[in-house]
Amino acid sequence: MEPMTIREILEAVGGRLLGEPVEESRQVARVETDSRTIHPDSLFVPLVGERFDGHAYINAALEGGAAGCFTQRERESYLPGKFYIKVANTSRALRDLAKYYKKKFRIPVVALTGSVGKTTTKDMVAAVLGEKFKVLKTEGNLNNDIGVPMTLLRLNHSHEIAVLELGMNHAGEIDYLSDIVEPDVALITNIGDSHIEFFGSREKILEAKCEIFHHAKPNCHVILNGDDPLLRSKKDVLPFETVWCGAAEGLDYRASDVRSDGKSRITCRITTPRMDRDVEIPALGEHMIYPTLMAAAVGEHFGLTQEEIIRGVLHFAPTKMRMNILHRGDGITILNDTYNANPQSMRAAVEVLSTSNGSYRAAVLGDMFELGPLAPALHAGVGEYLGKAGVDCLVAVGGLSRHIADAARKAGVPEVCYCADKEAAKPVLDTLVKPGATILVKASRGMAFEELVEYLKSITAEE
Repeated sequence: MEPMTIREILEAVGGRLLGEPVEESRQVARVETDSRTIHPDSLFVPLVGERFDGHAYINAALEGGAAGCFTQRERESYLPGKFYIKVANTSRALRDLAKYYKKKFRIPVVALTGSVGKTTTKDMVAAVLGEKFKVLKTEGNLNNDIGVPMTLLRLNHSHEIAVLELGMNHAGEIDYLSDIVEPDVALITNIGDSHIEFFGSREKILEAKCEIFHHAKPNCHVILNGDDPLLRSKKDVLPFETVWCGAAEGLDYRASDVRSDGKSRITCRITTPRMDRDVEIPALGEHMIYPTLMAAAVGEHFGLTQEEIIRGVLHFAPTKMRMNILHRGDGITILNDTYNANPQSMRAAVEVLSTSNGSYRAAVLGDMFELGPLAPALHAGVGEYLGKAGVDCLVAVGGLSRHIADAARKAGVPEVCYCADKEAAKPVLDTLVKPGATILVKASRGMAFEELVEYLKSITAEE
């Protein structure tokens, strides 16, 4: 973050100083929301949630070195030498501060959303743009009303472009984030069942994702998945220059002849307005054509050469727990895709497993959350897909995953084991460890299946 004065912060958030008088020319070098990791000369933002109130940690943050803080209410006492800025809502003030701060930098913003593949697409776009520009990108999955402002507050004058992921689970959230980032380029990866519990239909999810356009720049360049039928309904509707990506004939950016080595990468033919080349993608799964095509579209929009785009794709590295390929001894491979899950990403992960070179293919799958009344049927759909994919074994873990197990048995999966929880699953995982096995581990974030990955690592040897 470039230093900001107290005067600038007051202007940005419409706040009022409390406590003893301070010099408004005093500078803040960092914004922080965790009182346990405070740095000197920072501004502490005490967030308020349903189960916590950061105001309880204001003194700890200030005594730990913070120069000042936001507060939603008057304090009984004020520490000397510290500043307090009263605001109506600390989260809203963080948003307003980030929006004000962003205007200091005249750089383009690439914003993306979608039901599946946001983080992978963000990482791929950033890898390609990184061949030519200094890129600020969303770290991990910090894509919400706190993460997006905090990412923008990492901007400095070395950055030449920003790639920001926008997430949601309720209507209005993408609109809120779009208003902060004001996209120059907007991407939607697809429309799926994620968070359908809160929307009721995919059509409503489409409406919510399209909020990304509410605050887009008038000359915004839009990149959409041309294989997604709901997104295709937006053809000739959006008031922006729009290009389409996918495998179907006639799309602006198209992938064909997809091949996998079954171990660590796929190759495909990519045809765009400016190139027609074979491209190697250092990841598994046919679904990887979509982030690659979108990254190529962004790259061409910003003037990258064919060589820069191809080199950037090769430099792609997935975010932790996003289909990380772990090679272990005895030819065993663990596919760690434990960050999150929904029906579409589950099927994509199973497709990766089914095309692997493993002599024994096992799926360790857990519950998918926020699916509402559709949860039993959507879990069962994953079980049916396992049968079609030719998987050798399923270990289903969690209450909802019983539906995966039941459907997998009916679909002909040879070995199916249901476990109520992770502890019950661990002895079963011992039986999966055999030479040449490929083991997929995936569930929603709340299941914390990285614990099972660590267990598998503990019972397998280093490569």
